[in-house]
Amino acid sequence: MHPPTQNKVLMAVLHIPDQGRTLSDFAEVKEYLADIGIGYEIWKPTFEIDRESTNEQILEAFANEIETLKKQGGYQAADVINLFPDTPNLEPMLARFSKEHWHDEDEIRFITAGRGVFHIRPKDGSPVVALQVEEGDLARVPAGTWHWFDLCSDRRIRAIRLFQDPSGWTPHYTDSGKDAGYMPLCLGLDFIPPQLQQL
Repeated sequence: MHPPTQNKVLMAVLHIPDQGRTLSDFAEVKEYLADIGIGYEIWKPTFEIDRESTNEQILEAFANEIETLKKQGGYQAADVINLFPDTPNLEPMLARFSKEHWHDEDEIRFITAGRGVFHIRPKDGSPVVALQVEEGDLARVPAGTWHWFDLCSDRRIRAIRLFQDPSGWTPHYTDSGKDAGYMPLCLGLDFIPPQLQQL
């Protein structure tokens, strides 16, 4: 594994919208997420991979990272998701994961390009948090965690995903409506807490 670079450490950002708080120190972000059961690491990619790279080339480039994760978490399969604004059927694809849901297994994403936002709603009643992930970020959302995922306004992400079940993640929707109250506007990130939407 590659340790976090100093520049990436300074870019770690976690928003807690209902409290109006933002954490931007890597150690603070990692500790806060660990306290609510979310794994978070920053890895430095070994080299850049351009848009024309195949999924196989991307998996090969990060083979060591993938094997280490498989051993740590019992993951059986890995794939690459590579999305652009012009990806066919992008919006229906994203809609599957932008509503609050949970999975029967861990959700692992290692970002190699682009950006996205994980919202996490802890079951213990702690505040909803929003973690922006970008190149070099690894997020592990354990099985059963209530969460949702959005892309940023550039509609771009490339990520390696790992699965315990080779058939992939199946979302189980909570139908709570909580996701409607937290909007990533990603130029930095901005959020509208539920209480402000009622004004």
